[in-house]
Parts: sequence; structure tokens; C-alpha cells
Amino acid sequence: MKVIASSIRKGNIIERDDGQLYVVLSAESFHPGKGTPTTQIDMRRISDGVKTSDRYKTTEQVERAYVEDRNFEFLYNDAEGFHFMNQETFETLQVSKDVLGDQAVYLQEGMKVMLSVFNDVPVAIQLPQRVTFEVKETEPAMKGQTASSSYKPAILSNGARCMVPPHIQPGTRIVIQTEDGSYVERAKD
Repeated sequence: MKVIASSIRKGNIIERDDGQLYVVLSAESFHPGKGTPTTQIDMRRISDGVKTSDRYKTTEQVERAYVEDRNFEFLYNDAEGFHFMNQETFETLQVSKDVLGDQAVYLQEGMKVMLSVFNDVPVAIQLPQRVTFEVKETEPAMKGQTASSSYKPAILSNGARCMVPPHIQPGTRIVIQTEDGSYVERAKD
């Protein structure tokens, strides 16, 4: 299915002229004051994991591969990879670390995710936009620090690092944006 380059988003699967399938890691459109608007697409080849990037005119046609998006539940991970269960059929599917990339740290047992599957092979994952973690350790708040401008580093229960406002203490549950790992708010539970 041909689509214009500016409509390509992270997680989409595209087929290049070489016949290979690529998963989109990032897509950014540039609109200069003078000249033609372009879209820069960074992608990873599904067959061997080689990363590449292309620049298209925003109105150029790109071949988007048909992938099936299915709901899965994260079960566990081990040396072989990450294991997910299909919500309807209860079949389990193993996904390798390179498909998940840096999003693997945000997986929690029982989490509902969307896996993009092409020919029964998982090629991309879509996590919930926000997840909740507990702050394991952080620096104490400094006297005179203002809450609006300064953030301090914190280590979360999943081992990830995040910048949090000064009032956040160890043991506090916070909401994190999965796209970039940024602090959103204190958890309401």
C-alpha cells in the first residue's frame, strides 16, 4: 500500500526498493522556509537489524507493508527473549531483545501491549503511553530549590533513570512516559 512519506510514524513497517522490510524507529518532517519540505526516516532492517536512514520529499510515495496488529500480554523474559501471550487464542510468542530495543525496561508483568506481526514474526511493539514505577533512590531535596525549574536524578524500580521534581522521595510511585522516559506526575494510587 503506497502512502505519502509525511504520514509514516514510529513503529510502521515499510518496504524499500530492495524488497526488504524495515521498521521505522523515528520519522521527522522538516519544513524549511525556502525549498521542498522533507521527511527524514530512521529505520532498522527486520531481517538482520541493520540501521539506515532515508530522506524523502513529504509528498513522495512510500510502500507501507501490511502488518497485523494484535493484542498481547507480557508474561516474562529469560535468556531466550521476551514472552507474550495472545489475548484471544492464548498462544505464546517469543520476541527478541532487538525488536523491543530500549523500551524493554518499561515492560511489567501482565502489561497489555500491541505487537505488529508480519508473516507470524513480531516486528514492532507498542507499549501503553504511560506506566507507573516506584522511585527506589534519589537525592534529598536541597533547601532553596524551586520546584518549577530544577529536577533531580532518580533510579526507578525497573532500574531505569529518570529526572524527577525535588519533592519526590524514595518509595513514591510516579507515572513515566514510555516514549522518552520522562516524568509525568505522581501516581494517584
